[in-house]
Amino acid sequence: MSRIRVRKAAECDLPALLDIYNYVVRTSAATFDLEEQTLEQRRKWFAKFDDQYPLLVADEDGTVVGYACLSKFRDRPAYRQTAESSVYVHRDHQGKGIGKRLMTELIGLAQTLGYHTIVAGITSGNEASVNLHVQLGFQPIGVFREVGFKFGRYHDVTFYQLFLR
Repeated sequence: MSRIRVRKAAECDLPALLDIYNYVVRTSAATFDLEEQTLEQRRKWFAKFDDQYPLLVADEDGTVVGYACLSKFRDRPAYRQTAESSVYVHRDHQGKGIGKRLMTELIGLAQTLGYHTIVAGITSGNEASVNLHVQLGFQPIGVFREVGFKFGRYHDVTFYQLFLR
């Protein structure tokens, strides 16, 4: 893990981020996107991140092996101290603590930015993500039953929450 560096994402990271995400789109219900994204779609997605909503990457010797981000939870102004987190790790690098490292950095940034709480929606069956979030102090707060239809069946999403202050 010593060769892993967590840093702010740069536009040149987009092909690697696209590869990581599209693999999840093809193989998992961890995202409810049904079709792979294009590089242009990821450019538009990338443009949504800024100092208030950071996008971090885990870089191993110049190769992006994972990413995590904070996004708006909802558009209304009263939600501005709540963010939603996402984390994805390249299929060949899972189980090495990269997700934990990314999320730990992201939580620290969220505290520095003055967020009150972070929420995460995790599709049922994604035990690795559940375990990661619980290890970091997230608590389950509710289940939305059968809200996503992918791979021929409905999936539940459990929401987890971490209070920062």
